Amino acid sequence: MTTSTTSVSLSKKADTPIVLTDNAIIKVAELIATEAAEEILALRVAVKPGGCSGFNYDMFFDSEFAADDIVKEFGTVKVVTDAASAELLNGSTLDFQDGLQGAGFHITNPNATRTCGCGNSFS
Repeated sequence: MTTSTTSVSLSKKADTPIVLTDNAIIKVAELIATEAAEEILALRVAVKPGGCSGFNYDMFFDSEFAADDIVKEFGTVKVVTDAASAELLNGSTLDFQDGLQGAGFHITNPNATRTCGCGNSFS
C-alpha cells in the first residue's frame, strides 16, 4: 500500500459547477417523482473527504439550501452544490447510463488528477 498526497487541479470557477446530460436529467426527474414528497426536492451533488484517492462524490435529494449554495435548473430538475464542492466539481458532467453491465450515474470531472478503480473516489 502506497501513501499519496491529495491534489486537485482547480480550473477557473464556472457559474455551473456541474452539468447534467439529458439521460441524467430524465433519471433524476423520475427518481424525484417516486419520492412523492410534499417538499420540493433538489439533487445535491457534493464532494466529501475520504475514499482511497482523497475525495468521494456524494449525491442525495435535499430540500434545504444554504445561502451560499449554487442552485441550477436543468429542465424540471434542480441541482444544488455547496461552495466548497463547487470548486472541486467545476466543469464536471453528471451522466446516467443503463446498459448490460448495469445502470448508474457517472461523474466526469476535469479537475480529477487521479481516480480509483471503483470510480467513486478521486484526487
